[in-house]
Amino acid sequence: MSDALALAIVAGIAGGLGLWSILSLIPRLSRPTLATRVAPYVIDVSSGAREHLAPRSVGPLPVLGVLLVPAARWLRETLASVVGGGDLIARRLRQAGSELTIEAYRSQQLLAVLAGAMLGVVFDISVANQQQVPLIAQAVLVVVGGVVGITARDYLLQRAAKARIRRLTAELPVVLEFLALSLSAGEGILDAVRRVSQVSGGELSRELARVVSSVNTGLPFGETLGVLARELELPPFTRCVDQILGALDRGTPLSEVLQAQAQDAREESKRELLELAGKKEVAMLFPLVFLILPITIAFAIFPGIFVLQVGF
Repeated sequence: MSDALALAIVAGIAGGLGLWSILSLIPRLSRPTLATRVAPYVIDVSSGAREHLAPRSVGPLPVLGVLLVPAARWLRETLASVVGGGDLIARRLRQAGSELTIEAYRSQQLLAVLAGAMLGVVFDISVANQQQVPLIAQAVLVVVGGVVGITARDYLLQRAAKARIRRLTAELPVVLEFLALSLSAGEGILDAVRRVSQVSGGELSRELARVVSSVNTGLPFGETLGVLARELELPPFTRCVDQILGALDRGTPLSEVLQAQAQDAREESKRELLELAGKKEVAMLFPLVFLILPITIAFAIFPGIFVLQVGF
């Protein structure tokens, strides 16, 4: 094949994709069908109407995506079999409040592996142009880049989950006290939870709003609250849910139970803060000894040294 023919084939493919993309943006002049006219009025109760009104693209990119779906699925399954930890990923995604599915997260892990491997390839090319590097070392560097990519993605998910757990722990005493106040005013437990979810705007309030939505669809309140406690795996909240469910079964006044749980949550927060301060005490010595103290000594001694040098 000559160079001119190869360039002609590449130019023809690029031109065809470009014309396809342009034609896909031209609006359709045909009359809307009956399903298209009726779908907006039944979108709340019909999944078919939602699928019918979902935006569709007829460009070349979705076609290329369909062609690459089997390969991407096989790569995701291979990565899942090698890395594992599907239950752990699902728990961390739930704790982080992410809407990603496990398959979508596996795709992000795959992209992170490819990005790390590409960085390794770029580094190999840049180093190979300057000096001779063994092929084995180059391959190892590419593998290390992929491992670093997937490790970085897992670290970001773990960090997001821990940060959200800390926010939930900090909001728990306030939410419990608000619930106890609402119960003392005469409201039921479901009405109190609904009021907290409407008034507050924190992470825990959004989780309680989901509980209220599930109860409105017909699910039992206790079962929904127990599922939330198992998904979050937050020990203070789990203990609180157990106490609430026990009080509902035995008929114990909930306001006193919630006040006691709020007090316990605050005491546990104080204890964790003291433990964290004890751990950070040694770390705080490093800037004090190696940064602040040398600068203080330099400011105290340097003027005297300068005067002695000028005097002599």
